[in-house]
Amino acid sequence: MDKNWAIIIGINNYTHFQSPIYAKRDAQSLGDFFQQEADFEQVFLFTEDSPPIPTKTTPIPTQPTLRNLRHFLRSAGSSASLSQFEKPLLEAGDNLWFFFVGHGLRYDGHDYLLLSDTDPGDVANTALSLNYITQKLRRSGADNVILLLDACRNQRNTAGEGIGKERQQRVVTIYSCSPNERAYEIESLEQGSFTYSLLEALRIQGKGNCATVERLEQYLHHRVPEINHQYQKPPQTPYAITELLGKSHLILFSQYATPKDIETLKMDALRAEAEGNRQLAIQLWIRVNVAAAGSDMDVIRAFQRIFQKSVAQPSSPTLPVFAFDVVRVNTQGQEIERSRGKAKYFTEDLGQGISLEMVVIPAGSCQMGSPDTEKERYDSEGPWHRITVASFCMSKYPITQAQWQAVAALPQVNRELNPNPSQFKGADLPVEQVSWYDAVEFCARLSKETGREYRLPSEAEWEYACRAGTTTPFHFGMTIIPKLANYNGVQTTSVGSFPVVNAFGLYDMHGNVFEWCTDYWHENYKGAPTDGSVWLNENNNDCRVLRGGSWYSYSKYCRSAYRYYRAPDCRYCHFGCRVVCPVVLS
Repeated sequence: MDKNWAIIIGINNYTHFQSPIYAKRDAQSLGDFFQQEADFEQVFLFTEDSPPIPTKTTPIPTQPTLRNLRHFLRSAGSSASLSQFEKPLLEAGDNLWFFFVGHGLRYDGHDYLLLSDTDPGDVANTALSLNYITQKLRRSGADNVILLLDACRNQRNTAGEGIGKERQQRVVTIYSCSPNERAYEIESLEQGSFTYSLLEALRIQGKGNCATVERLEQYLHHRVPEINHQYQKPPQTPYAITELLGKSHLILFSQYATPKDIETLKMDALRAEAEGNRQLAIQLWIRVNVAAAGSDMDVIRAFQRIFQKSVAQPSSPTLPVFAFDVVRVNTQGQEIERSRGKAKYFTEDLGQGISLEMVVIPAGSCQMGSPDTEKERYDSEGPWHRITVASFCMSKYPITQAQWQAVAALPQVNRELNPNPSQFKGADLPVEQVSWYDAVEFCARLSKETGREYRLPSEAEWEYACRAGTTTPFHFGMTIIPKLANYNGVQTTSVGSFPVVNAFGLYDMHGNVFEWCTDYWHENYKGAPTDGSVWLNENNNDCRVLRGGSWYSYSKYCRSAYRYYRAPDCRYCHFGCRVVCPVVLS
């Protein structure tokens, strides 16, 4: 566990393509770093004059030809060939790195790496497809495969589109440039700008290190264009693609991991558990265990929990499940990760064809509030603290005007309700201009009608449900843009019209309408409960909490951690609500 192996290919001499100048040097430099500075257990180097790889039988030649690389990948990816290696192959918790520097080409809808003997007239049969490579690498036993692809270099006779459009499954892929750009060599540095920046990033220790995929990508995304500009080269924009939840937070070098890195990875592991992705949850918890040097009790509890869930349970009626895509974006709001999620739910029939969908929120823990480093945070969002929340059900969307009208028509419990209070009219628009007292009466009538205990969420439940395992300012990432949520706009929008769902299956958690919570307002979290319960005591006012931001709000007021308050009788056109109830088993 926690072993690192690397396969490094650098091609200076092409038979049928213009040859790069520094590809071999780049490969050797990275290989030296992995062996001498990062203490990798195995580094397999393929260049024009690299030595053969010793085995118990016949040594494997390492000149980067199709024959040699296919031979090696067949051996590395086949359990029947384990005897060829001096050491056994990898296992869960290990990393397998693959670095290629040379030419790449998109051909017939697939991405190919061009080898020293690739025939441009027969690419499909003389080059290595990325899909073939990733299939072989995944069979090595390592559950973390990292591809670093510095292709294609700036050669005028390398025809066709560059690689990067074919997504590789269950691996982390970092490309040196976009499919429509070239990767450049810098004569003054005697290296490619991508490899030069990569080595810079990997050597950073202490604060600002690139121990995670996310920070490594951010560094490369900034540094490579900077170097190209400095040496008067055209733009070149590295980017990463992570096909699985949590892989952007993957800890590459456990010795440099910070407590925050470990905590973030824990949140991803909990998300994977909540989505029922047992295999990924185990992988992520193993990575947490490695980074924490086996000293984290949360890991032990997680494996106990996963094992208990895997034991066959007596059959019983179960709730239906719906599936959805969970998206994460980078600092520019561009999608960098998409995973498939699922959640249990039940439907409450409100009559007249109106229904209320309630989503099961799994039990778990999260960091509530914001760290001191979060941009545009307020003191009321601290201290940053850990909460543990029991499972409950929450409405999939903010309460709509149609749902409000249906419940307002039910018998009064404590106070009258205006069936049409909203300024912006529409059956699927969220209800607004409702006070905290109105929202409580809505819950009381719904409870009496259904026999279930409906109420407003506690502030802790709301934030736990919003974050859905994330620690970023928004559940989809570090930033928010108009295509992701309704904020700083002109009016409310139909619930669910923004197809950005969090990992628990909830829509519109950022923007559209502020949502009332049960809690009294407190100036900060000092003395706040940590079990997800409502905080009703030790306050000096009657104001109640609202969360989530609205169509009327600036982006900073839509963050997961932002807290707002108003008197319980206030009604504004950006105040609405969402409801919760106990878990329903069938």
